[in-house]
Amino acid sequence: MAEQRKRLPVGIDSFETLIHQGCYYLDKTDFVRQLVDWHGAVNLFTRPRRFGKTLIMTMLKAFFEIGTDTSLFDGLAVSQDKILCESWQGKYPVIFLSLKNVEGITFENALGMLSMLISNECRRLSYLLKSDLAEQSDKDIMRKLLDRREDEVELKSSLSTLMRMLHAHYGKQVILLIDEYDVPLDKANTNGYYGQMIDFLRGFFGTAFKTNPDLCFAVLTGCLRISKESIFTGLNNLKADTISDERYDEYFGFTDKDVQKILTDYGLFDAYESMREWYDGYCFGNADVYCPWDVICHCDRLLENPNKAPQAYWDNTSSNELVKRFIELADMMTRRELEELIAGGCVEKKIIENLTYEELEEDKDHLWSVLYLTGYLTVDKNPAKNGENKDRSGDTGNGMRRLRIPNREVREIFIGKIQKWFDDEVKGRAQTELYEDLWNCREQSLGQRIRDILYDTISYYDYHENYYHALLAGILLNGAYHVKSNCEMGLGRSDIAVEDDRRRRAVIMETKRSGDYDDLEKDCEAALKQIEEKRYGWPYLKKKYQVIAYGISFAEKECRVRGKKLAL
Repeated sequence: MAEQRKRLPVGIDSFETLIHQGCYYLDKTDFVRQLVDWHGAVNLFTRPRRFGKTLIMTMLKAFFEIGTDTSLFDGLAVSQDKILCESWQGKYPVIFLSLKNVEGITFENALGMLSMLISNECRRLSYLLKSDLAEQSDKDIMRKLLDRREDEVELKSSLSTLMRMLHAHYGKQVILLIDEYDVPLDKANTNGYYGQMIDFLRGFFGTAFKTNPDLCFAVLTGCLRISKESIFTGLNNLKADTISDERYDEYFGFTDKDVQKILTDYGLFDAYESMREWYDGYCFGNADVYCPWDVICHCDRLLENPNKAPQAYWDNTSSNELVKRFIELADMMTRRELEELIAGGCVEKKIIENLTYEELEEDKDHLWSVLYLTGYLTVDKNPAKNGENKDRSGDTGNGMRRLRIPNREVREIFIGKIQKWFDDEVKGRAQTELYEDLWNCREQSLGQRIRDILYDTISYYDYHENYYHALLAGILLNGAYHVKSNCEMGLGRSDIAVEDDRRRRAVIMETKRSGDYDDLEKDCEAALKQIEEKRYGWPYLKKKYQVIAYGISFAEKECRVRGKKLAL
């Protein structure tokens, strides 16, 4: 078959390049008809990364723009609609910008990247400088934009300037395409200039979208739907389509039918079950879809070696900083919920799709909205077991949704990366709090923290003194302090000693295993008495350290802590 000889478009997100190079293409051009039929003045599509947003946007540019090569669409679905093609194909001026590289350590760096982007678009449209229909004042600004000599106000209004010139030149309103519109906000939030970027983009988008007579319609794509109060203030004509909506649900991602076709065309159908296990499972609207990036990448590897095992391609294509920052807000309950998800279960959470980046980090529960909107979780549409009559939309009432990990690839990401981030963060946070109790002799709080750890970790087979000793030494390990175990001190060996040389303080611990809960208090006192009689604290006291002694007794998953400041 001719289709089998076509190159797979790995890394190609330009529709024009893909078609010109004769690459394999699963036809999504009917999206054009849907958009023409249902578009608003400003249309926002939010989907996770690597689900074909940029390919869709470049396809729109190739279809609508004046002077387009109409043969690009020969034989594709949209070409069958002759009336639509006669009215829309190649009939409109188009501005296309991808903001995926608008980032920087500072606000000025980010504006510099945007300035370069606008300069490149001006170069593409430089014929407007010779237009007799464009205003001279607009040409003067365009020259400054082209040479990157503009001020911030001119950069902020650059889209409306170019749109005005295109409208004047062609006598047709402009179609404006903005890909990855939310990347500058994400990077600004990470690097500490979010407020400045919000103020800029509010003007940059506002002058282009709000009551603009030069606008036919606009399409934006991104991962998150940023609240209109954030950058779309006063914009009443925004029409948003998210992963929860149904109208365009099959255009972003591959359906099962798509995947079966590509595997059949390349003689790879034996890989169907593993492909489905690893890359299927996303629910967009009413459609069940695969991540197209994964499917294309794995098919390409299978053509090289049919025995290649599936792997996590999606995880290595973009920054996970937003998700990583949210892990910092999580708690032990979140850890248990993550473990439930990894085990194949579900969690019920309230999903908010319309947030600002500032709001995202105000509440740890927003973690679930971020994981859902960025593709780490999806809605579980399967009816609950045991005959419960649950809504197949995944909604469980009061805005709550059942969420699950979509497939094995994402489960591997949870196990290998997200869980590690969580463990590192929670362990660090818990250890800091434990040391605060330790240095301040807060017996009750310290005892409760150790008890919590016991309940989360210890087994029936671990009920012996050496285990308790080793567990305590392990949770105290910290690069800021010197932790010693079974070290010679005074007239014997202390179980655990912690030294803080910088602040000239130390802790001595003696652990006991109690035979019964009733013995916990008695054994704590015996441990303290041993520290004093064996003079374990003497090496520190003679150096004028502040020294606290702790007697800690254990009985199964219970413990008791008693502390005492030592003196010469």
